[in-house]
Amino acid sequence: MSDPHALQAVIVGAGPAGIRAAQTLAAHGVRPVLLDEAARGGGQIYRRPPGHFTRQASALYGTEAARATAVHAALDGIAERIDYRPDSLVWNAQGGLLDVLHGPTQTTRSVPHGPLIVASGAADRVLPVPGWTLPGVYSLGGAQVALKFQGCTIGSRVVLMGNGPLLYLVAYQYARAGTTVAAVLDTARLADQVAAAPAMLTQPAVFAKGVYYVAWLRTHGVPIHTGVRPVRVLGSERVEGVVFSDGTLEHTLHCNAVGLGYALRSETQLADLLGCRFAWAPLHRAHLPERDAAGRTSVPGVYLAGDGAGIMGADAAEWAGERAALALLADQGMAVDAARAQELEGKLARLVRFREGLERAFPFPTDWAAQAPDELVVCRCEHITAGQLRATVREAGADEINRLKALTRVGMGRCQGRSCGVAAAEILAHATGKPVELVGRLRGQAPIKPIPIHLQAAGPQPGAVA
Repeated sequence: MSDPHALQAVIVGAGPAGIRAAQTLAAHGVRPVLLDEAARGGGQIYRRPPGHFTRQASALYGTEAARATAVHAALDGIAERIDYRPDSLVWNAQGGLLDVLHGPTQTTRSVPHGPLIVASGAADRVLPVPGWTLPGVYSLGGAQVALKFQGCTIGSRVVLMGNGPLLYLVAYQYARAGTTVAAVLDTARLADQVAAAPAMLTQPAVFAKGVYYVAWLRTHGVPIHTGVRPVRVLGSERVEGVVFSDGTLEHTLHCNAVGLGYALRSETQLADLLGCRFAWAPLHRAHLPERDAAGRTSVPGVYLAGDGAGIMGADAAEWAGERAALALLADQGMAVDAARAQELEGKLARLVRFREGLERAFPFPTDWAAQAPDELVVCRCEHITAGQLRATVREAGADEINRLKALTRVGMGRCQGRSCGVAAAEILAHATGKPVELVGRLRGQAPIKPIPIHLQAAGPQPGAVA
């Protein structure tokens, strides 16, 4: 049996998955290193405001206040039994080392790791619309972070558009905060959501929350339009309005800010650098790292947990974090509760049908690429348009996403394809006539997020796990 005190276990990400993983390891006598990019733990969903922030949890997290508070308390409760390092961005992984940028000091060093749990979370899945580069256009997640972390809204009259559960949650949170929500523009049809209800009722409490948000918005006079197509964002210096189509007519709404997003996409770059094997996941419409029911990847000693391995929600992230930690401990020859491990796997398995229901209720708009105009800016970092991507396919025969990247620089900017990767793949698939799963995936490369250029040039400074 391994000595738990000698185990160099590292967890990346202090969201629900990472915190529960750290709690489980600590309960078994292991002192893990917990690295997190944020200043305070909680992840995106339970993002914790600065210490001097006075807004109540009920106002910040709504119906999720109790769960958010519990996750925060779990991290606080193990503070002395783990090596918690906030403001620590993991930007590279190789040779058993993680290269970490420490925000306040802007220094980078290498942190060695043994068993590693990656709980990297998710980011917004964005499909651009003409005008999306105007000041005042935010992702839905960005709009939510502004409210939860900074106590402000993105505008005084806001339109929220796209689809997915986050669309209605953000609309509800903004309206409750006193902001005028001019409209919710949902590309999904009401008929889709009704047809998906039986599958979503497998998680009745979660389904009830979604119904409540929609009912509350309607009761409080927030216009909800379903089955629409965003046409463009209006404005010269900043957002002045949006145009959308109901399939027959175009309509104009005046606003001074827009929140845009089509559910979430997993952050997989670190798993890629670690050498994990990927496969196409139809449910998530994405290439994802392979893992077993316990979170084990194709790389021995590397485990995945939470939305970074597939979008399943905050509850699933907590369960997956605990399950991955139990797998890590068992693989190190330590005794774990097998019944608890089986219970967690059962909970995660039962969520799959609910997740299938969500996908049916909020289907990905597969016709987006066909309707994207040539002048639409797809990659805002490098200012690459849909027309340029199509021309490269036509003239250079590019039929794979990394080849398209090499020829056009799409995905080479600061976002590393986080904002434009999904859209670029959809444009490529439509232009070549291939299914999107056959055009490949953008390969992760360091730095997976921007770091100061002088630090990258100097290289990481060796460091040791305390």
